[in-house]
Amino acid sequence: MKILHTSDWHLGRTLYGRSRQREFELFLDWLTALVESRGIEALIVAGDIFDTTTPSNVSQRLYYQFLHRIALSPQSPCRHIIIVGGNHDSPSFLDAPKDLLRSFDVHVLGAMNGDPVEEVLVLRDADGEPEAVVCAVPYLRDRDIRTVEAGESMEDKNRKLIEGVLRHYAEVARIAEERRQSIGRDIPVIATGHLFTAGGVKLEDDGVRDLYVGSLAHVGASVFPALFDYVALGHLHVPQKVGGEARLRYSGSPIPMGFGEARQRKLVLEVEFAGRVPAVSEIEVPGFQPLEQLTGSLDDVTAAIASLRSAGSSAWLEIDYVGDQSAAVVQEALEAAVEGSLLEIRRIRNNRPLRQTLGQLEADETLEQLDPDVVFERCLDVREIDEALRPALMESYREVLRSIHEDDVRAEEGEAG
Repeated sequence: MKILHTSDWHLGRTLYGRSRQREFELFLDWLTALVESRGIEALIVAGDIFDTTTPSNVSQRLYYQFLHRIALSPQSPCRHIIIVGGNHDSPSFLDAPKDLLRSFDVHVLGAMNGDPVEEVLVLRDADGEPEAVVCAVPYLRDRDIRTVEAGESMEDKNRKLIEGVLRHYAEVARIAEERRQSIGRDIPVIATGHLFTAGGVKLEDDGVRDLYVGSLAHVGASVFPALFDYVALGHLHVPQKVGGEARLRYSGSPIPMGFGEARQRKLVLEVEFAGRVPAVSEIEVPGFQPLEQLTGSLDDVTAAIASLRSAGSSAWLEIDYVGDQSAAVVQEALEAAVEGSLLEIRRIRNNRPLRQTLGQLEADETLEQLDPDVVFERCLDVREIDEALRPALMESYREVLRSIHEDDVRAEEGEAG
């Protein structure tokens, strides 16, 4: 049995205001052709299908057209599609057509609904014989896996979150083993997940958010029972193994979500089972829109732009200017450098005004690299705020940040209370 594991499409995502619709179209065309050429029998999408909980009509159309091509095309060898919700997805939006989609062997689980039995699926081959059990676990929201108690500490919250995730995976594993035993065949057991594992790698500007507000709860490899022969993970955009285990894998995002991923090798993972041992092959996703980060003085950056122009590049550019010229002068010079070419400047970062504001910004520092507390402390230093006032100001500042993060999560979860 051949399975294809992908995740974190983020359909509808923009890059500094620039639509990426064409990239998504090209990726899904490529993915459709890959499913056909490689004889993929089951496709797993491990969360964050959309970038927001209210995807545009264009993004919705792209999603449903893809499902139609994979599930209903006579050329498609794919018998099953398993889609689980991520933290960016709206559970109610994903789940709305699930009964209809199930009739085409498209299994959608937008969120945990209180009955783990519904997350355990038996996949059957072309002759109707069971060939795999799948524990289709979506993103487990805070309210799904822990109860809130008055006066609990952050350590208590972290512990209860991890225990909730552990408990949920243990329960779906128990149900899966019962199903497998009742079938009477030693077929593989596959699980999904959309979460942040301990030691997981993320990049600057990749858009990966903390899953639980105010918490550093990252689960370890031990949360996944040994029964699982392969775990298809989503949430982290860098392809990677968990704890060095080949059976626990993030496929990563298929296109760069930001300039920090510009040089990253993007993958989908083909998982082939002969018995219960998975053979995992990495399949590189072609680049559909080149991204380039340019850093240096105005002379350095304009020289790099000239080189890209001469090569006929159509890259989008993020420019990190290092120097003391004004923002207006820098912008005018750079716009002139790309005029008439296929190049497009998406962002210019200029640390000059930031140095003037923070006073202590080092030459090799950027705002994105600094902890928010450090930025606020430097602002207090520049303004010579009395030491006695600082603890209260810092606590107020952190409360504002917590409020912003909580608003973001509520927006992501749609109707969540």
